[in-house]
Amino acid sequence: MTSMDWGMKNRISKIIHPDDGRCLMLAVDHGYFLGPTERLEVPRRTITPLLPYADSLMLTRGVLRTSVDPETNVPIVLRVSGGASIVGEDLSKETITTSMEEAIKLNVSCLALSIFVGSKYEHQTLASLAKLVDEGERYGIPVLAVTAVGKEMARDARYLGLACRVAAELGAHVVKTYYCEGFEKVVEGCPVPLIIAGGKKLPREIDALQLAYDAIEHGAVGVDMGRNIWQSDYPVPMIKAVRTIVHKGATVKEAYDLFLKEKDKEKPRSSEPQKIISR
Repeated sequence: MTSMDWGMKNRISKIIHPDDGRCLMLAVDHGYFLGPTERLEVPRRTITPLLPYADSLMLTRGVLRTSVDPETNVPIVLRVSGGASIVGEDLSKETITTSMEEAIKLNVSCLALSIFVGSKYEHQTLASLAKLVDEGERYGIPVLAVTAVGKEMARDARYLGLACRVAAELGAHVVKTYYCEGFEKVVEGCPVPLIIAGGKKLPREIDALQLAYDAIEHGAVGVDMGRNIWQSDYPVPMIKAVRTIVHKGATVKEAYDLFLKEKDKEKPRSSEPQKIISR
């Protein structure tokens, strides 16, 4: 085994636990196109209490450098694509925004980049993925491809299956996508591990727990959840509940019972209605 092979496998093992083949990634990269997202306005305040329960943290270099202590041992999945905002021309107009040299300096375990299959800028984002995979292979750093979905695209098994397979064909080591009806077909057609996006904040915590359970039950290796954790009034109890599904095989009822038990120990972060910016 070469040094690069060893490094690649070692970094992947930090994201997907080799003992159970599962992962719980905490997504806090929303600001790169949404700005100060509700309840992520001060990243450090949101991130710090959740770190002990996350297997890895997905974020940008700016938030990593300013809002996470260097002594933290949580593996970093670095968002390296961007270039468009919620108020811009087209969210799919992304490119690589962070160099491999910077990623190495930051000691990251994985690189994350969005692809927009079927969008106006499909070619640009797919070419960026191919380039990033080449660079990652050169230095032993795995790449997570995020199958971003615009408003005009259906989140169904046919489309997501296409996007995930294209990402895998271009060399992505892991793919992040959405859960959908017929998800088993998406898994079957993708030869690399799939992680499910938590998506926008769901009305109830039990709905997000159901999403996590269904995803694992139908073939995902884990979840990359953000808003359904830190936009909850009880973010720590919520991440604990999600973790029991991912790593302990808990049912939705078992996880929700844990959430209710844990939340009784805490005061709600806010009793005001949430103002959620969604894509």
